Amino acid sequence: MDNSKAGHGLIQWHGTTIVGVKKGGKTVIAGDGQVSMGNTVMKPNARKVRRIGEGGKVIAGFAGATADAFTLFERLERKLETHRGQLLRAAVELAKDWRTDKYLRNLEALMIVADAETLLVLTGNGDVLEPEATESGTITAIGSGGNYALAAARAVSDYEEDAERIARRAMAVAAEICVFTNDRVTVESIG
Repeated sequence: MDNSKAGHGLIQWHGTTIVGVKKGGKTVIAGDGQVSMGNTVMKPNARKVRRIGEGGKVIAGFAGATADAFTLFERLERKLETHRGQLLRAAVELAKDWRTDKYLRNLEALMIVADAETLLVLTGNGDVLEPEATESGTITAIGSGGNYALAAARAVSDYEEDAERIARRAMAVAAEICVFTNDRVTVESIG
């Protein structure tokens, strides 16, 4: 994530690595706890993965500017209410707003969201991406350590059946390699 000065001359706080794994009827989103401002760790135990929506039937994790991500969590929760918990529909509507709304368009964050059936990546470009399902499961990752977590999860998924173990191992590998990722992991699962 770019930690340079934003348009208002303020340095943005950023959160980094999130991984989503769907395998064996279970979906897991895991995220590290590090929030960085520039090259400084401002908080080592942030909670960037949480349950949202009515009854906590949706799990979500973010990478990017923390305040921006919380704004998007709130917007997604409202869309879930409007669309009676239908995650795909709510995500598409949020992505439309995010891309076209003058205020939302400037938010710097990425999100992985999931319910029992669907695993998605949401971006500020209006993208709602559904990662490819393979024989080894469905895996996606975002943030500065996302590529490390993605590679580790893919490698482990051929030999491990438990989605949570895959996600935890992927986060451990990312924390060993990426300076903007730590080993204080929060995990939420569905299924």
